[in-house]
Amino acid sequence: MIDTDERATGGQRFSVVIAGGGVAGLEAAFALRELAGDRVAVTVLSAGEDFIYRPLSIGEPFNRSHAEHYDLAGLVSEAGAELVHGTVTHVDPEARIVRTAEGGELHYDALLVATGARIEPAYEHATNLDDARMDELLHGLVQDVEEGYTHQLAIVVPAPMPWPFPGYELALMASERAYDMQTELAITLLTPERMAMEVFGHQVSRQVATLLAERHIELVTSAYCEIPQSQQVVVHPGGRVVHATRVVALPRLLGPGLSGLPADGGGFLPVDEYGRVRGVDRVWAAGDATDVPIKQGGVAAQLADVAARSIAERAGAAVQPTPFAPYVEGVLMTGGTPRYLRADPAWPGPAGESIFTHVPRAMAPPKIAAAYLAPHLKNRPPSAAGASR
Repeated sequence: MIDTDERATGGQRFSVVIAGGGVAGLEAAFALRELAGDRVAVTVLSAGEDFIYRPLSIGEPFNRSHAEHYDLAGLVSEAGAELVHGTVTHVDPEARIVRTAEGGELHYDALLVATGARIEPAYEHATNLDDARMDELLHGLVQDVEEGYTHQLAIVVPAPMPWPFPGYELALMASERAYDMQTELAITLLTPERMAMEVFGHQVSRQVATLLAERHIELVTSAYCEIPQSQQVVVHPGGRVVHATRVVALPRLLGPGLSGLPADGGGFLPVDEYGRVRGVDRVWAAGDATDVPIKQGGVAAQLADVAARSIAERAGAAVQPTPFAPYVEGVLMTGGTPRYLRADPAWPGPAGESIFTHVPRAMAPPKIAAAYLAPHLKNRPPSAAGASR
């Protein structure tokens, strides 16, 4: 149990800085408003003007779905917080100061780092996905599939592994588009997972593998790939060479590597079961910036809730912190009927109870599985910037 902060009982509001205006940052802001109320004064530090929900962006080149944009200032205000534009570059835990690239300084009683991960291309000789540019990167590929110019497609999930959903969705949607256009397309999906959708456990894995087989998509698991030249993938162990007209790779993820805070070899922040950054007082982290291996929005939101409860207790709120025990869920776009997947618990250790079921086509995939943020997005229309995309 963490002792209540003296400031939280002395009339002065407990200052919380949230670095990041994505899923984890906004979820924490709404959670803190609910859990701690006027005890906390929350500042959200973000470089962007919009909150962008990107998981649906993989459907953009297929005209199936698109990333949705929301006015960040409006959401932050609705959470009772203040928005400050800037990018965190350094944290001074002793002085409790966050410094920004713009030269600003923010003092805090508690800091939550929710900046997300950095992405970088995994391979030189491949089309490297970026969820901010999905239509730009894949529009030509979809056209070539439709017109019969692309006959072999290889999709590579790198190691360390990002969230693998987009690789499976691209394979399934490309297969469906080729079938609809009556063109020939051989698809190979290569992943370092030991089985299909490994994080969801054996039951879901078998059903996903069956779906891939029905679409004549070859799945290669435990695959650690290099792409030495265009149109060629070398698979380790074994040295198998896969030739493909087009090679598409998911990006590699890197942690924020913030000056002043500890990081593992990939730049990710090490956290404990309450979201606290290990070895640093008054600093928490949530989302893809952490060393939690599952990089997914719903899991990020769950860790943000855990961290918010811990921060709220530190601020003197009558809440009991709960350890992080995530479940993982998602809607898999297939080009046809979507599938809903869930595993509970998802980590650490093997997944327990799991679900794999059809989603009616008329039912849109959920915007986001986030307990506090989702209700505020449910009836909020995307901003004009997002609607025009």
